[in-house]
Amino acid sequence: MAVTEADNVVRLGDDDAAAGLTLSTEAHWNQSEADWRFFLRRGQTFGVREDCQLVATAALLPHDATNAWISMVLVTQSCRRRGLATRLVDRCLAEAGRLKLTTWLDATPDGARVYEPLGFSGVLELRRLRLTERAPDAKAAPLNAGQLTDLIASDRAALGFDRTDLLTELSTREGTRLLESNGAIALVRSGRVAQHIGPLYAPDVSSALALVDAIVARETAPILLDAVAGPSGFVDALQQRGWAIERPFLRMRHGAAARPPGALPFAVAGPEYG
Repeated sequence: MAVTEADNVVRLGDDDAAAGLTLSTEAHWNQSEADWRFFLRRGQTFGVREDCQLVATAALLPHDATNAWISMVLVTQSCRRRGLATRLVDRCLAEAGRLKLTTWLDATPDGARVYEPLGFSGVLELRRLRLTERAPDAKAAPLNAGQLTDLIASDRAALGFDRTDLLTELSTREGTRLLESNGAIALVRSGRVAQHIGPLYAPDVSSALALVDAIVARETAPILLDAVAGPSGFVDALQQRGWAIERPFLRMRHGAAARPPGALPFAVAGPEYG
C-alpha cells in the first residue's frame, strides 16, 4: 500500500478543482467544476494525497453563524475501506466544533453507516429521480422568471437557517434559470451530465408538479431531481410521469437545530448542497 504524503489531511485550494472533479466523476456524480470551485473558495475543503494524487476529499460549507453543510465526501476506488472518509469527516466536524456549528449532510445508505457512529442522526428521507431524454413540447405554456428574494425566503423558512450566499451563487451561474408558476418556484441549473431541478418550493403538490411538468416540456437533456419523500404523493406522481428513482438519501444532522424547520421543500438543491 502506498504511503500518503505525511499521512496527513490537508486543506485544498482553488488549484484542486480539476482533481476534485476527477473524483466526483469517477463516482458518477453530477457535480461540475463550478461546484468544486464554490466549495474550495467559500468553504473549507480537505483532502488526502497519495503519490501526489488527490485520492479523498470532504468539504465543510458554513451557511450562517450556527449551521454548515458537509459534502464532497469522496474516496477513489483503490483507496476505499481504509478509513479515509471517516478521517476527513472528523476533520470537518472538528472545524465545525471550533466554530460552534451544527452540521448537516445528505447521505447515501453506505454513507449513513459511516456517519451514524460519528454522532449523526437521520432527520429526512430523500429520493433522487432521473428523467431521460425526450422531445420538447413546443406548445408548453410560458414560465415566469422567479424572484431570488422569494426563493431565499422560502428556503430560510424551510431549513431554519439562511443560505443567501449559496442561492445567489447558484442563481447567477451561466445557464441557470429561476422559474415561477402559480406560487411554485424552482432553480434549474446545469450539472456535469444532467440538468438539476431544485430547490423547489410550492404551496401544494399540484402546483409543484405543474412547475416540474412545465420545466420538463422545455428540456431535452436528462434531468435530476432530489425529492423529499413523504405523504404528499409527489414522488409517486413523478414516477407515474416517467421519472425513475436512482437512489435514496438520508438527511442527517450532527448537533442541535437552532430553529425548527418549517414547511418542507418538494425538492432540495442536491446532496452536495442540501
